[in-house]
Order: sequence, then structure tokens, then C-alpha cells
Amino acid sequence: MRRQIFILFLALSLLLSACGSDGGASSSSSASSPPAEDHSDSVSLPPEEPAAPLTLAAYPSASFHPVLSGNKANLTLAPLMYEGLFAVDSQFQAVPLLCESYTVSEDRLTWTFTLRSGVTFSDGTPLTGEAAAQALQTALDPASRYAGRLSGVQSIRGAEGQVILTLSQPNSSLPLLLDIPLALGTGARPLGTGPYLLTDSGGSLSLTARPGWWGDSGSLPVREIRLASLTKPDELVSAFNSGEVSLIDVDLTGTSELGSSGSYQVWDYPSTDLLYLGFNASQGLCRDPAVRRSIARAIDRDALAETIFARHAAAAAIPLHPVSPLYNEELAKRLSYDPSILTGLELKGRPLTLLVNIESTAKSAAANEIARQLQEAGLRVTVERLPWEEYTAALTARDFDLYLGEVYLTPDFDLSALIAPGGALNYGGWEDGVISGLLSAFRTAEGEPRQSAASSLYRYLCQQAPIAPICFKNGSVLTQYGRLDQLNPTQYNVFYDLSQWAVP
Repeated sequence: MRRQIFILFLALSLLLSACGSDGGASSSSSASSPPAEDHSDSVSLPPEEPAAPLTLAAYPSASFHPVLSGNKANLTLAPLMYEGLFAVDSQFQAVPLLCESYTVSEDRLTWTFTLRSGVTFSDGTPLTGEAAAQALQTALDPASRYAGRLSGVQSIRGAEGQVILTLSQPNSSLPLLLDIPLALGTGARPLGTGPYLLTDSGGSLSLTARPGWWGDSGSLPVREIRLASLTKPDELVSAFNSGEVSLIDVDLTGTSELGSSGSYQVWDYPSTDLLYLGFNASQGLCRDPAVRRSIARAIDRDALAETIFARHAAAAAIPLHPVSPLYNEELAKRLSYDPSILTGLELKGRPLTLLVNIESTAKSAAANEIARQLQEAGLRVTVERLPWEEYTAALTARDFDLYLGEVYLTPDFDLSALIAPGGALNYGGWEDGVISGLLSAFRTAEGEPRQSAASSLYRYLCQQAPIAPICFKNGSVLTQYGRLDQLNPTQYNVFYDLSQWAVP
């Protein structure tokens, strides 16, 4: 885990942005920070309630539903009250949670998940296969944050102590997609199976440790978490700056200087938020894969991650996060920065247009830096900054040579939308008869064959370069200095490994 202590500016736009869904686009803005200090020491948890209580932010008038809510602060709290069949760790690996075991049919289309016994919702209602199936069906709602994950699911049904999913095509990564929180009901405050229960005493909200929780309640660092009830979006900034709120989940890749300054601890976590350079592969100069490969090599990803994104990003030469065990370091090194590679293609002075969404300060800055780097390599690049509607219209019409894109991938890093024929985000119109088979092989493989399938897929993508990955942006958890320690946040749960937290 990484830790940083520094003086920073909090940007309102960072704190008020909606929680990004898998497969969606986002905008952000930049901030600077010194390098992080590594730490891995464990500590003993205090036996009694801390003198300074842990206080988190909540919006009582907004929904707390972990699947249907759109309020970021309330969604941040969700893992304390709700649990999924699996959790996703900091290396994007599936960890069994409410699922005790599972089996897969011979055709790899039917998955049977056996539920952990003795699990109840906060009112004592047992977690049954039918209840789990109903909760997962809620995630199919188009308004759900998780709807995209279940697009390949044909049916969900419950059985005695089991929930059964039938797929339209094999997907060995299905457990990674099933960290979806299971909630009983579709109201604003549904019941969950998690370690804490949301309580309301005279309008004062808190999270109270559940004595009936299936896990070890004694391992929780605090028995009660106070919730600061907020009503307006901008109150989140002031509540944290004043010390009223102990922790917030933010995007620190921006450059805005709005807000107040102070001394905080920052805990970065890897995310699936991919920034990439897209090519018009259907016409023009970038129709040639050799040109695309060369342009990809002429981009200094490390410099972009360090300067534009203030070290809150991980440079990536392939569209897979470097923390993943499947990341191919050898391949990535062969794709390292080399602007001289453009020389042999006789591209000097050739004009290119690079589109970027003007509503994102950080992406605009990144586009300018990419253009500068390509110009130093000999290309003539014009950056066109467009409002969101015009930007997406130009992408749809393929009225570009290059574009700077951003996408939240699912935790299995499925690239189908970006590169598959007819993919919703395949703006460059890249068509290839080989890629569908490689994607299918990767999706189906397990164990050691999966490593081989991943290697084949990413090697081919590097050869064809339908997109040029730039970096994966980090998420960040900010805590008041000295208030909390030993955090191990993940993209989907900032309270991951909560039992290891130290609350002085």
C-alpha cells in the first residue's frame, strides 16, 4: 500500500463527480504530490472505542441502495452494509465472500454458486438462493451501476442455498463480475448482509456493528461509525476540510485549485479507468498498423503519468493494469518510449488531428502533451478541443485522425466494446478477422492456459495497435492526518481489509 503526506488543494469538481460505472467515460482535473512511501507493517487494533470517533459523510435524502443509487458518498459507504458473492482485491483477483464454492457445467455456460451458510440480512432474514438471485436481477436494471457487467447473462435463478447463472457465451472471469452488492429490496435503504447496520436516531445517522454478522464482529476496528448528514454537494468539501469527516474517496488527477489546503494522508488504489489514444483505423494515415504502432511508441507514458496526472496514475503499454498477474512486463518493455521509430516511415510534416473533450482539464493537458511529444518526433498534430456533445458526434462520424479517450473497464478488463467489430466504443472502425477468436480464447481460458491466451491477445494488439494505452488513473482515499492507518483500499471497496485498520 502506498502512503503520502502532503499539502494539496481539494477540487470541488473531484469530490462532486458521480461514481463512474464500468464501461463509461469520465472527466477529471489535476493536482501535484510528492512520491509515496511504501508501508506494509501490521498493527494491533485497539480493544475499545477510539477517543476520536470515525466519522464519514452521508446524504440522508439520497438513496443508499448499493446498486441503484447515484450518490457517490452513499455508495462509498455501501461495502460496510452490503456484500457480494465475491470481492475484488487490489490486483483485480476474485476473492470468495458470500460464495462458499461454485461449479461450472461442461459447456462453461452454467455456473452454480453455493452460498455461505448462516448468513443473514440485518433484520435476521436468511440469505437464500432466491434472495441472492433477486438481488442480482436488480443489477440488470438499465439504471444499475452494474448492468454492463451482466450483459452476457441469460438467466439468474435461485435454488436451495444456491444461485445459478446461465451465460450466452463462456466467461471464465465471471466471479470477478460478481462483487455486486446483494441487497434485500429496491428502496432507498434496503437490507444488507454486511458488518454494519444503518441506524437513524432522531435524524442522527450512524453505522452500528451487527452482532448477527456472519464474520468476526470482534475484528472490526470500531463498533459505531458516525455519519455527518450533508444536504448540499459542496458541503462534502467543507466537512472534510474542517475535520468533521474522517475519510473521502476522490480523484486527484486534476489541476484545479478550488477548495482549502491542509495536511492529509493519501492512499492511492489502482483502478480500471483507462486513458488511451484512439486511431481512425478506417481511413487516412492511421489506417496503416505500422503508423499506429510507431505513434504508440512515440508517446512517453511515464512522463504523462508523472506530470499530467501527478503520479496518481500507472503507465501501461498494454490495456491491462500493471498490478494484474496477467500483465506482460517483457512485452511492455519492448513497447517502451522510442520517438525515433517514426523516422523510417517518412512521416515528417504529415498533419494529424487529435480530438479531446474540452470539459476535462486533465485530459486537455494530456492531449497537449501528447501532441507536443508527437511533434518532437516529426509529426504535425493539431489538437481540437470540443464540448462533450461535439466530441462524441465527431467520434461517431469518424471525423478525426486521433482522439484521446477514457473508459472504465470492467474488473476482468474486457476490451470487446473498444476493439471488437461493432463494439460500442470502437470509434476508429478497426475490423480484424483474428481478434474475435483471441478475445474468445482469453475469455474462456482458465489457469495456465489463461496466461498463454492473455499473452497471445496482447501481443496481437501490440502488433495491430487499434488503440494506444496511455495509463490507468488511480483513485485516492484521503484521510485526516493521524486519524486512520493501515488502509488497503480497492477500486470497489475503500474499506477493504477493514479488520486491519488502526483507529488511534
